[in-house]
Amino acid sequence: MISKTDSSGRAPPRAGDERAGTPEPRVTLEQWQALVAVVDAGSYAKASQALHKSQSTLTYAVQKLESLLGVKAFEIRGRRAVLTPTGGMLHRRAKILLDEARGIEQAAKIVSAGWEPEIRIAADIVFPYDLLLEAFDRFGAESPHTRIELIESVLMGSSEALTERRADLAISGQVPQGHAFEALARLRLIPAAHPDHALHRLARPLTQRDLRGQRQLVVRESDARRATKPTLEAAQRWTVSHISTSITAATMGLGFGWYAEDRIRRELAAGTLKELPMRDGGERFIELYLVYADRDNAGPGTLRLAQIVRERTEEACSRRGTTGRTTRGGGGDRGQSV
Repeated sequence: MISKTDSSGRAPPRAGDERAGTPEPRVTLEQWQALVAVVDAGSYAKASQALHKSQSTLTYAVQKLESLLGVKAFEIRGRRAVLTPTGGMLHRRAKILLDEARGIEQAAKIVSAGWEPEIRIAADIVFPYDLLLEAFDRFGAESPHTRIELIESVLMGSSEALTERRADLAISGQVPQGHAFEALARLRLIPAAHPDHALHRLARPLTQRDLRGQRQLVVRESDARRATKPTLEAAQRWTVSHISTSITAATMGLGFGWYAEDRIRRELAAGTLKELPMRDGGERFIELYLVYADRDNAGPGTLRLAQIVRERTEEACSRRGTTGRTTRGGGGDRGQSV
């Protein structure tokens, strides 16, 4: 076999050759584990008990590590082995390396057990996002290597994400035909504006005619068709892409909007928003459902996340003293009041 050489007459570096710039690791995970165990335990004797290995095995592993790297992790002072500054650096980095190795193994176990590497959930912006984020956090503790993609949607946007297979799970006010669902929550929507807004200054019960004369803050429907008709033909309308923008504009006194009461709970408590005193039609209710893209073929991760979202919603309802029950199936039964 004839090897090619460069202009200096040397053979080019092969894969795995240190000259290639990416040398293969020479220290094994077992040797790094020995170093970490000795430092954490404080002695070779205690480390051998923790790892169920002989002291001679651990001593050889640490000495081999030092030899391969050309450094001293420990130095002898009297009758004690003391960690050197270099050894301290190696110990810190080795702990990170071992944690990463354990994480890879855990991720492999999750995948081999059928847990999805990623779950996509579309949620209507009227749903309390603090509940949803807490559900994500609880799920993450059980499956830290499963990624979650949240699609924040408005009106028909969640249904569209399901039908187009861009979401595995959805929290939506509409249920696309043929999709399994569970009633999740019943939300109260109220009209609100800054306490100094012109509508509040009228100091009387308001009518729909009063609202039509003011600027309404609307969040743009997120599905492509945007087929939902506005419930009020206001003289002025600002349409924004996200609920937080609408709420900010309302707190600045720039208009009024209809909001899920739970989404503006902090603003109501702080006095930056105030519910408009309507003579009629001062509240609306929206039923939200937990909808599956394909319930029969949903992975264990999707099913577990759905369960946690239900449990978290029920816990929140219990704390707030509301009643109701979450029902499953293909019907439109009433869910929890939030």
